Amino acid sequence: MRPPYFVLASLIACATLGAAPAAVAQKADPAPKPDTYLCPHVTGSAIDCYLDAVEHLYTMCRHIKSIEIIEFGYEKSDEGVNGAKTAYCIEKHELSMKRPLQTAVREAGKRRSTVDALQSLHVYWLGSLAELKWAPGESDEAYKSRVAKPYGVFQERAMLVRLTLQEPVGKATKTAPAAPTKSKSPN
Repeated sequence: MRPPYFVLASLIACATLGAAPAAVAQKADPAPKPDTYLCPHVTGSAIDCYLDAVEHLYTMCRHIKSIEIIEFGYEKSDEGVNGAKTAYCIEKHELSMKRPLQTAVREAGKRRSTVDALQSLHVYWLGSLAELKWAPGESDEAYKSRVAKPYGVFQERAMLVRLTLQEPVGKATKTAPAAPTKSKSPN
């Protein structure tokens, strides 16, 4: 004969299973579309998406570099494999930005000044990503100031792109220089 608590536990288990509603299969949320990953703050034209993605993806790689700096310190943040996460972030986003840039250029159509402004912004963005590395001897304040500077330039260049969209097709405007200049850090 089994102990009474075993019988009671079995009855409770059977009652619970019998009373439980049938499980309904749930669909997981679909993976985000590339556009919502690359340009989460904009739903609109391909040019607007590209302009948003420039700042968004720079921020993502900048945060990863910040984590490496916190983890290893400035001096060792690029030693050996310590900078691998930032390098991967940069490589990944260089590849992921090809399609949005091509789509934005296609949307710009025959507006040569818009195409030039987009390509100039892209070259500056790539240079800014490469400049996320800490320069030996650079102070904390100087580093943080230097890696924050591209945001202003991104906004200026985005404004230039938007201005060129208002010009008649075929008109050329002067675009800003493409690559960032290396700044000398004060010693």
